[in-house]
Amino acid sequence: MDKLYLIDGSSMLYRAFFAIRDLKTKTGIPTNALYGFLRMFFKIKKEYDMKYVAVAFDRKEKTIRAESYDAYKANREKAPDELNIQFGLIRDILNDMGIKFFDMIGYEADDIIGSISKKFSDKGHEVIIFTGDKDYLQLVDENITVMYNKRGISELEEYDLKKIRENYDLNPKDLIELKGLMGDKSDNIPGVYGIGEKTGIKLVKEFGKIENIYDNLDNISSKSTKNKLEGNLKTALMSRELGRIIINLDYSDNLEDYKISKIDKEEIIKDFENLEFNTFLEELDLTNPEENNGSDRKLDFEKIDNLEDFEKIFKSIKDGSRTFMNILFENEVYTRSKPFAVSLKKEKEDLVYIYYLKSSKDFSNKYLASFLSSENIVKIFYDSKPCHYALIKENIDLNCYEDISIMSYLNSSNNSGKSLDEYLSLESYPLTSTLNSLIGSGKKKKSLDEIPKADLNLYLASSTFYLEEAFYRENKILEELELRDLYKNLELPLVRVLASMEEEGFKVDSNILNEINNRASEKIKDLEKEIIEDAGYEFKVSSPKQVGEVLFDKLGLPVIKKTKTGYSTDIKVLEKLIDKHVIVQKIIDYRFYTKLKSTYIDGLIPLISDDGKIHTTFMQNVAQTGRLSSVNPNLQNIPQRSDLARKIRKAFIAGDKRVLVDSDYSQIELRVLASLSEDENMISAFKEGVDIHTKTASEVFHKDPKDVTREERSHAKAVNFGIIYGQTDYGLSEELKISRKEAREYIDGYKASYPQIKTYMDEIVELAKEKGYSETILGRKRAISELHSSNFNIRSFGERMALNTPIQGSAADIIKKAMLNVYNKLKENGLKSKLILQVHDELIVETFEEELDQVKKIVKEEMENVIKLEVQLIADISIGKSWYDAK
Repeated sequence: MDKLYLIDGSSMLYRAFFAIRDLKTKTGIPTNALYGFLRMFFKIKKEYDMKYVAVAFDRKEKTIRAESYDAYKANREKAPDELNIQFGLIRDILNDMGIKFFDMIGYEADDIIGSISKKFSDKGHEVIIFTGDKDYLQLVDENITVMYNKRGISELEEYDLKKIRENYDLNPKDLIELKGLMGDKSDNIPGVYGIGEKTGIKLVKEFGKIENIYDNLDNISSKSTKNKLEGNLKTALMSRELGRIIINLDYSDNLEDYKISKIDKEEIIKDFENLEFNTFLEELDLTNPEENNGSDRKLDFEKIDNLEDFEKIFKSIKDGSRTFMNILFENEVYTRSKPFAVSLKKEKEDLVYIYYLKSSKDFSNKYLASFLSSENIVKIFYDSKPCHYALIKENIDLNCYEDISIMSYLNSSNNSGKSLDEYLSLESYPLTSTLNSLIGSGKKKKSLDEIPKADLNLYLASSTFYLEEAFYRENKILEELELRDLYKNLELPLVRVLASMEEEGFKVDSNILNEINNRASEKIKDLEKEIIEDAGYEFKVSSPKQVGEVLFDKLGLPVIKKTKTGYSTDIKVLEKLIDKHVIVQKIIDYRFYTKLKSTYIDGLIPLISDDGKIHTTFMQNVAQTGRLSSVNPNLQNIPQRSDLARKIRKAFIAGDKRVLVDSDYSQIELRVLASLSEDENMISAFKEGVDIHTKTASEVFHKDPKDVTREERSHAKAVNFGIIYGQTDYGLSEELKISRKEAREYIDGYKASYPQIKTYMDEIVELAKEKGYSETILGRKRAISELHSSNFNIRSFGERMALNTPIQGSAADIIKKAMLNVYNKLKENGLKSKLILQVHDELIVETFEEELDQVKKIVKEEMENVIKLEVQLIADISIGKSWYDAK
């Protein structure tokens, strides 16, 4: 049976208007909402093969809801004239495309769609509704599905009966009752003041209709909830009716009446040409085959053969305008690569200019360099750091830039760590190809020189073309989420800092690494020999399968865990067997040194560049808490479990006549926790300068601090840090090798000792459930959908995230701000010393000896005064010729 597709034209056009900014024709007609709506329409038309479609619109006249309640939607600002113009234009376009659309005086688009959808659902027809309004969820039944426009104009979320029950634990019709209780700020529906979603769902689940809730006021256990409800029955009932979608308007139930009819080719071509929507003619297959000579239409680009021609393009760009750029490097690791091609598109123009660099020195060519360093023209990249890096090597600054990848990362954790191609694909931008598909992989992997220029031109043209729309959309979301300050004042300028650190690199003594390598190899050989002797026969120590056979079949140790492939011998299993046989500790040590050699020694040596340095890459848009990470190689994860592992840091050294200034925040996360929770006990402990772990142990174990044992302090330390990460009694018991009962007593004792921390923990999780996200001191938001999962384990994980994000995320924000301030101060003071590494709470500055006192003062002052907390931040500074000595 054919499906009927219904589109809420008003909500979709409204969303498109704010998702895409400043799109106009050359004559000044605003087209952003039209463009976004049509792009969405053609995408779903193609995806769903739609034949029967109707679009519904609101009208300007007063609705029956406003007649009954004057304040209905009274809080809404008048739609901008630029949007109103497009409401008229979209009707003309739909008409010329043969698509039915409806509106009705006194009623809203949802009433029209509600009435049509229910008629067809009752006849057994499947109906799909596309909207940006969650009110439609009340319509869902076994035949009606709502595709909710979750974000921008391309991210749709499907709501069927199952999804609504999972998300709300209610049936769709119950959502009308919930609306009556909660109200709706966006529509100015009052509801019952103080009743939120959580309480509302609970009441509707227990009692059903609003009338039943009020009939059972005496049976409501919460006195607070009962007080909020009392005297508000009329308001609740009125709110319910305002939120109820009307389903009995007189519309046809004949499917053929909604069939897409014949396109008026002449008129639609005229429409799209006037609006400069030539790309949409292709969607309707209306391009002229004679003009195309039978070939497919290609993206509009122009290949520039020399940089002098670029000068004319640069001069034609007005001050204050935006340009959209893509820099292609010879390989994906730009720190060990050279720029290969540059593509550029002017604002509001379709033509993409492409230039293939003759050499890396092209970046310092006066035409390109003066453009990139200009403070009058905005350069917008998906990822600007590689461009910064290439320019810094030529002693040029990239000025007046924007970075879509950072915007996207702040706006949605789903986009963390995405490449340009992954991002564009995720957002449904129709790339002609991806870079990976052109390059290939494995033995067949090609260099960029081997790819036909025609293919590269199309890739560069399409990927650069869509940056404009992506920028407007992400910029709008950034504003909506109130993240602009965080983006503009911290994350965006930090890109330059990280590029500078990457370019500077960290000097490495390869002789020391080779010496450690030899010692590790000897240690591995000795351990292998001892393990085989303990086993009593020759076997492959590196094979987990053979290790399992030795431990459990030959030596008869108790089996802890089995997998599909046999015995498990992972680290958790081995740790439980340490006291059962001497061979177990040796196997643990063997694996540790094998990994140390392969990852942290053999892995580092080939990455030493010709300048004798390792140039890591800092990832700014990966960790959901806001922390930086490091790759190629990862310098933030060098192990310290053994003396030999710690000595890897000896190989990281300062250059001639320089030393390393290593500054580390002291217990920053606990200081943040104390400040956020305003717990007087913990704040006073920090202010008095007592050891916080000893203080915690004395509180938990009810002892005088001087009587606290080393083991008790160690346990208290585990609890202190475990609380930050929302650790459970099970997790703590595993870490401390104690029973869950003891672990629970430790945690309960901790919460009793620091009561305001317990209150804070409870409140911060509830707040995240209400808002849907957790927030840091500087306003970074982390969406946590897991909080509403029906699965207990997933929900518990969400609660832990909600708890640790404000703490861990705030600490990450603070160290980033400190990095930025230190970098700027070094520069302002004209110092040669450079910031070269960040490892979570630690900053390293390679410092010229004559600047040592000045650098120490700058680093300490900037780190300790970067933000004002209830507890003073403390930065411990140490000096050394190597990283090892400085620690």
